[in-house]
Amino acid sequence: MRPTVLRIKEFGYFWVSTLPHLILGKMDHILSQKNHRPYELPKQSWRFYQQWNQVLFFHWAVDAELLRALLPKKLELDLFDGKAYVSLVPFSMQQIRPKYLPSFQPISDFHEVNIRTYVKKDGKGGVYFFSLEAEKGFSAYLSRNLSGMPYEKAKIERSEGRYVSSNAFRKFFLDVEFAIQEKRAQKTEMEKFLTERYAAFVEINGKLFRYDIHHKEWEIKTVEIRKLELDYRLPGLEFAKKQPDLVHYSDGVEVLAWPKVEV
Repeated sequence: MRPTVLRIKEFGYFWVSTLPHLILGKMDHILSQKNHRPYELPKQSWRFYQQWNQVLFFHWAVDAELLRALLPKKLELDLFDGKAYVSLVPFSMQQIRPKYLPSFQPISDFHEVNIRTYVKKDGKGGVYFFSLEAEKGFSAYLSRNLSGMPYEKAKIERSEGRYVSSNAFRKFFLDVEFAIQEKRAQKTEMEKFLTERYAAFVEINGKLFRYDIHHKEWEIKTVEIRKLELDYRLPGLEFAKKQPDLVHYSDGVEVLAWPKVEV
């Protein structure tokens, strides 16, 4: 690939590497920060880039036996101090793209709400999604068909300090108002358990697959919840009828993702 020549008024001609090399150099910086990972990076090359921005985390302790019954049989429920957790995570997905291609904002950028729990398989801890809602219908359609994840369309709006989502088909609803506070210097072991997850599992046609991911360690902030109205349910579990056991916020992370592998 031939280098690009940029004309700079004060300095004449200036030679720089091609844009792909600049982008990949940035990704190498992300890959170099891995001491926070609980297990090694995949040996294969990553394939996709995305950003998870302006992230709220709501966590509930739930009945482990009821939750275990909702998982694929090949997955083991991951517990912290003997407790199982379900999390509701509203955020903004941005700049999804394959490794060597640019993102296309009308499809790649959308708000999302997911419900997840914490699982492990073959010694690798990860998350399992019960629901993923996307703001844009076509983005939900593509994500569902390309990844196999249970994406569906929801009406989602967000503004500074507020996030509202409604899913008429599932009768899911969220309305939260919040104020972001100071950055946390240290995370507790429980917060690490709930955030530092580097795999997502999905069952497709009776087969279990794992998506590996990588990002820098989450930086979290405390957050004041000024209003919280929600209606999210799982079979046998009405976790959202009580206040969450833990809430926090992050500005976000840049994420590298690998293709799915059967496990």
